[in-house]
Amino acid sequence: MEFAAGWSEWGLVGLFLASFLSATLLPFSSEAVLGAMALGEWSTASLLAVATVGNTLGGLTNYAIGRWVPQEKLVRRLGMDPTKAEGWQRFAQRYGAWGALACWLPVIGDPIALALGLFRTPLIATAVLMFLGKAVRYLVVLSIMRGLLA
Repeated sequence: MEFAAGWSEWGLVGLFLASFLSATLLPFSSEAVLGAMALGEWSTASLLAVATVGNTLGGLTNYAIGRWVPQEKLVRRLGMDPTKAEGWQRFAQRYGAWGALACWLPVIGDPIALALGLFRTPLIATAVLMFLGKAVRYLVVLSIMRGLLA
């Protein structure tokens, strides 16, 4: 909890940075920071908005990397097995932008965003659905921390 408390000392800026970084390929937990901040004086609406926007922009960074870096170079750079790359392509083709609803998931959410960019799902639809998925996740975290689900 000390880790989260350190970030929460930065206030909403710290939450934004933690949320952004946790949505990139870096290992990070924005839920811990959000949970610590939910115990403070910030409003639920401001915590939800800042965390969701930061996390969505981080996810869209992965999307942009996938969209702008040539597929062969990206697969090689990530050391990805070509079979795994084909699996991500099937995922993107099957679900399209709707797959962005799953970008909040631990471990696989970041690669999903990368795959959606790599296989060119529509940006606006992807961004909106990514935002909604991440907002619901943070709303659940806030509801638990603030006792709204009790």
